[in-house]
Amino acid sequence: MNCRFERTRLSFARLVGCKLTGSTFLRCDLRPLTVEGGDWSYAVLRGADLRGVSLAGVRLAEADLSDADLSGGSLAGCDLSHARLRGVKLRGADLRGAVMDGCDVDLVDWTEVRIDVALAVLLAQARGARVD
Repeated sequence: MNCRFERTRLSFARLVGCKLTGSTFLRCDLRPLTVEGGDWSYAVLRGADLRGVSLAGVRLAEADLSDADLSGGSLAGCDLSHARLRGVKLRGADLRGAVMDGCDVDLVDWTEVRIDVALAVLLAQARGARVD
């Protein structure tokens, strides 16, 4: 489903297993929001305020999360492969088990982000480290 949401109030919504592939969210009220699984690949959430929202297990491959605020939320187990993360605020977010292959991790706020060893290795390699 490819939808365009503009100035839509989705706060207090519960989205379970939704397929929002390629959808665009412009100036939407998204907090608080409950999301349980689903495919949001290629979605545009540029500049979205998603503080404290759990997107755990959601497929966000190739999504545009540029300048979004995901502070304090959960992206645990998310597939963020090739997602655009420029300027994303992740302060205090949980990214354990997230897949971030092909993501540009520069200009991301990593303060107090919870990660696992696999992601730590990926981030080190992205910075030029050789991990043996």
